Amino acid sequence: MGNCLLLFLWCLLDKSFVSPLHSSSQSRMGKEQHRNMMAHRKHGMMGVHRVKRGWVWNQFFVLEEYMGSDPQYVGKLHSDLDKGDSMVKYTLSGEGVGSIFTIEPSTGDIHALRSLDREEKPYYTLRAQAVDVLTDRPLEPESEFIIKVQDINDNEPRFLEGPYSASVPEMSPVGTYVTQITATDADDPTYGNSARIVYSILHGQPYFSVDPKTGIIRVALPNMDREVKEMYQVVIQAKDMGGQLGGLAGTTTINITLRDVNDNPARFSKSIFHLRVPESSPVGSSVGRVKAHDLDSGKNAEVEYSIVPGDGGSMFDIYSNKNTQEGTKIFTFIHLYIHMLIFYIIYKYI
Repeated sequence: MGNCLLLFLWCLLDKSFVSPLHSSSQSRMGKEQHRNMMAHRKHGMMGVHRVKRGWVWNQFFVLEEYMGSDPQYVGKLHSDLDKGDSMVKYTLSGEGVGSIFTIEPSTGDIHALRSLDREEKPYYTLRAQAVDVLTDRPLEPESEFIIKVQDINDNEPRFLEGPYSASVPEMSPVGTYVTQITATDADDPTYGNSARIVYSILHGQPYFSVDPKTGIIRVALPNMDREVKEMYQVVIQAKDMGGQLGGLAGTTTINITLRDVNDNPARFSKSIFHLRVPESSPVGSSVGRVKAHDLDSGKNAEVEYSIVPGDGGSMFDIYSNKNTQEGTKIFTFIHLYIHMLIFYIIYKYI
């Protein structure tokens, strides 16, 4: 069975797993001893009694944003051909070797020379090999492995857009959907709760609420009247670590406008208008103007005037002015009388 490279995986969960580089002296075997060992290998005597490994490695871990004064310990390479006689040398190649990662040739200990950022690069692919100290000949095939940068909670949730704007009809029932906002977290979503976001409302209660998981904002108070208050400013917080104490947070603002509905009738400033006109006035002459006010906005506030049928109503007509929202009454007959007229308003948009 072919020789294989064993890798002992050390998980770095706190500073107790961090250790400096250690130097070890190498004892040299004599040429005769080396020749004897090579002869044993040639005849397969060393491979006969090898115990097959019981587990398989595929990656190391290194803690991101490490701030210790000594290089951070990553893990250890070990070959089953290494008998502790300093006749095996370990080599490392691949991403970041020399500038980021280094290996102690005699022990196989790997260290990180500087602090790493998982959000900049989440993992590194390297290759390891065990070679003979005296001949530099490989003792087994080169093996590839991964050093993964382990995430810490060093990024707060962010709202990529904002401030936001939204609208909802006035008088909407409780639970009416307003809008949805989403925050992102650059931390690793597959590890721990560093990227697990919970939403809460900091300002805007009791008018609105937010779903802690989805970020959906809904109406929380019934009978919200645009004519009383039209604009609301809501502040939403997104907090990681599942909202727990110590989590990082980001906020954003949503400006919510109540859209008008036609819930107000137009009203005259007084119930009776007294209008006079000379009896010699020609047909089509203006008699006077009346005006009603509507608290709604836009098309809901546009009014159309008409004369209620009745005594003398057939002698007059009225025109609606969309610009001034006034009604102008004119003559329709030559012989005129002074009448007290009652007006009513027809909504053009109901």
